[in-house]
Amino acid sequence: MKRPKLIVQILIALVLGVLMGIAFPVEKAPTVKKNIKKELPGAKLDKKAMVTISDPVKEVNEINKNFKNLDEKISPPAKAEEPSSIATKMKIFIDIFMLLIKMIIAPLVFSVLVVGIAKLGDFKSVGRIGAKSLTYFVSASLISLMLGLVLVNLFQPGKHLPLDTDQVSDVKVAPFVASEFVKHVIPSSVIKSMAENEILPIVVFSIFFGIAAASLKDKSKMVIDFLDSLSHIMFKVTGYVMAFAPLAVFGAVASVVAVKGPSVLSGYAYIMGAFYLGLLFFIFVILFIICALFKIKYFKLLSHIKEPVLLAFSTTSSEAAMPKTFEALNKFGCPPKITGFILPLGYSFNLDGSMMYMTFAAISIAQAYGIEMTWAQQIEMLLIFMLTSKGIAGVPRASLVVIASMMSTYHIPEAGLALIIGIDHFLDMGRSATNVIGNAVATCVVSKWEGELKEPESV
Repeated sequence: MKRPKLIVQILIALVLGVLMGIAFPVEKAPTVKKNIKKELPGAKLDKKAMVTISDPVKEVNEINKNFKNLDEKISPPAKAEEPSSIATKMKIFIDIFMLLIKMIIAPLVFSVLVVGIAKLGDFKSVGRIGAKSLTYFVSASLISLMLGLVLVNLFQPGKHLPLDTDQVSDVKVAPFVASEFVKHVIPSSVIKSMAENEILPIVVFSIFFGIAAASLKDKSKMVIDFLDSLSHIMFKVTGYVMAFAPLAVFGAVASVVAVKGPSVLSGYAYIMGAFYLGLLFFIFVILFIICALFKIKYFKLLSHIKEPVLLAFSTTSSEAAMPKTFEALNKFGCPPKITGFILPLGYSFNLDGSMMYMTFAAISIAQAYGIEMTWAQQIEMLLIFMLTSKGIAGVPRASLVVIASMMSTYHIPEAGLALIIGIDHFLDMGRSATNVIGNAVATCVVSKWEGELKEPESV
């Protein structure tokens, strides 16, 4: 019997994951109410539920003596275990899958990028393609940021968020510092960058290495041939890793639905609907127009990359889909040397879905707190996002760190991130899939711009 295609397996895993999460939900711990009147010596509760002390001086010593015991009675145990179910234990599959993905990212990006640059031939070609790439990346980023700005002002989603000032976000604020950004971009140790899967420093080192290898020509042929073989081996390893993807999707979806329940979608339906409307507009209108201008068969491209898009959507990680996207774009007709150069850069500079989310989320939280931002402030925020977002990792919740740093700049309560963290997983699914499509279009545009886009193979 023929094995179903990966996309079919992933769709089945999605459905089974939802059913598993519904069937085995996490049971919430019951709320225990205590009678404060009985616990406080010398205290009495009046009709307005106000606590009064008959003799404050006399009672303070006794209250201090009993404070430890009182705290234990009112507060839950400090080391209470998180409630779980069979469904939440399935999360181990996504953990394993993400570790496998991280295992192959560094050698794959390094080998493919170096070989791609070396095959371009000279520094002039690298500079030309790099300039075209950055021109596209900046243009696409501005469009996606502006679209997020228009959406958030049109639909006012922040006014529909359930404001709870007791909620506290666990995302650490990381303000943008130019010197720190430069230190992050230029690797002090490429081995360390590879060990930590920091794509942007790996890209920088690979560009230097590839240009140097290309300039040496015959002397570097053995190294280039080795890296070319390594890239093919890594693609084979990728195939093995992708066979585990359906289990990962099943585990991720089952765990989220079990913890949050299917009702989490209805409570935040408005903000999710507004954001997904924006993503669909970007995918089927903006990117379609771009492809039409360059005479690229857009819907044919979508049919080629449907598996990596669905994988990114399911795992909330655009990086998880990168190896599969390499293969799909090569089959679509993009030359490997350009794919190997553009795609890794795109995962640092061209995350369209994440960019749109930044302006959308930051201003939504401001709206929830009743903070009015002028158009000048919003445009200023957009331009700062252009700088602070470069080099952001394509992994879950990475956008929230950048948003947190921006909120402190505009005096928006950072605790407001807790308003969207509850549904961030579902929003991240859409923006991760959009990142994959955006980078695929970028690769095709540059390939067409260079006159090297071939006829796509049949799917």
